[in-house]
Amino acid sequence: MRPIDFFYRASRLYGGNTALESPHESVSYAELARRVNAAAAALQELDPRAQSRVGICSGNTAEHIIALLAVLAAGKVWVALNCRSSVTELERILDFTRPSIVLASAQYGSTLDLRAIPHPIALDQPFAHVTTTLNHLLANYKGREPHRASHTPDTLQAIKFTGGSTGTPKGVMQPSRAWCATVLNLIDAHQFSESDRNLVVSPLTHGGGTYLLPVLAKGGCHVILEQINAASVLDALRNRSISSAFMPPTLLYMVMAAGEGQPAHFPALRHLIYGGASMPAEKIRSAQKFFGPVIGATYGQTEAPQIITYASGADLADPRNIHSVGRASLLSDFAIMGPDAQILPQGQTGEIVARGEMIMSGYLDKPEKTAETIIDGWLHTGDLGYVDSRGYLYLRGRSREVIITGGFNVYPVDVEDELSRHPAVHEAAVFGVDDDKWGEAVHAAVQLKQGFGLKETELIQYAKDRMGSVKAPKFVHFYESLPRSAVGKVDKILLKKTHMHAAVFPPLETG
Repeated sequence: MRPIDFFYRASRLYGGNTALESPHESVSYAELARRVNAAAAALQELDPRAQSRVGICSGNTAEHIIALLAVLAAGKVWVALNCRSSVTELERILDFTRPSIVLASAQYGSTLDLRAIPHPIALDQPFAHVTTTLNHLLANYKGREPHRASHTPDTLQAIKFTGGSTGTPKGVMQPSRAWCATVLNLIDAHQFSESDRNLVVSPLTHGGGTYLLPVLAKGGCHVILEQINAASVLDALRNRSISSAFMPPTLLYMVMAAGEGQPAHFPALRHLIYGGASMPAEKIRSAQKFFGPVIGATYGQTEAPQIITYASGADLADPRNIHSVGRASLLSDFAIMGPDAQILPQGQTGEIVARGEMIMSGYLDKPEKTAETIIDGWLHTGDLGYVDSRGYLYLRGRSREVIITGGFNVYPVDVEDELSRHPAVHEAAVFGVDDDKWGEAVHAAVQLKQGFGLKETELIQYAKDRMGSVKAPKFVHFYESLPRSAVGKVDKILLKKTHMHAAVFPPLETG
């Protein structure tokens, strides 16, 4: 079974249901299938080669979704181009993957040099030298259907790039089997049905795209916003019968801040899932108080899409689990491994390793890196964690982020969790900086809540009183807004570079 077959089957079962609800129109399953077929037939005629690559660069729009489904239906390989990435990074990906077709919105495509692309297509309106639009293709190929390309479970479905938080981004090759496993894992976790309305706020190139097929497979509807900001998301959650949404913690915080002091009522909401970064327990409690017992979590990687583990709203409502990212999903397996490649017992911290159908094929053109990452069928995630007696996974951070200070191991997530309890702290990011005295010194970059003031010495003493001097930050750097990567994660590499001389010079304070 191909991933796109989940959608095609649903289009026959739920033809009259609304599949996409955008600011401009509502599209039924039957109509969406017609548009996907036309676009897929066009892609096959533009480049008849099976498994040729197609890049898509756009925000979250109906056109983006149609193009993505068409790539799958045409038997081609999707190259995910995150429109939030820099032009330099996007052009590097284009040069590395060499797609024959690129579909881009005018807003982002006009910034890229697409002259070397054989078939550039505008998703919305023409730009630069690109005159062919998606609407032209839909009109010219109306009523056409793509031929079914040869397919196996290991057929390459997508090339998605890691965020580059640990260096040069890598092209993760996701096979068909990984996509099918992810669809089934998410359907099992969320129990999607035709009554579900999923709010598409996370980029389709990342978490938002992962939810695309699971919701469509069960006849649900994806709701697309004109603009994605705290006010628009809050309004949709309240007034548009949204039952599920996936978003990074930073957007969750912004939505709560936008609704502060207002009545909180979300009558249809069942699953508000965070992922992509850890969320301190105090923030989870605040979110539960604001949204209700609907806050859930997933843990996964681009190399093991989205859902190695899952914690439901009911799971996180149990105080024992609030620090956890849940238990293994339906088709996933994970373990904790020590440096000697032995599986560790419950309660011991080590590297999280995973296996199952959702594991990537490898890194594009990097066989050595693939061999380092997948060993004896286990994907080495580079994340640290431990498992309790009930099978719940607890993250301890990236293995390379562990701070060794004065001979002691300090896990940034522990310090971030404690700092976030301070009433003035909106968000904190903890990292280590080389230090002649300590080996590494604990640093914290902190964004305060609006209207609050706090001195560095006060926050350091607060941490010392609660965690002791070893874990307490030696330096605190205040930011009006913490720097973030293209996928919304706090950019700790940039923070570390910015403050690498803080042991010699006074700590920088911004804001």
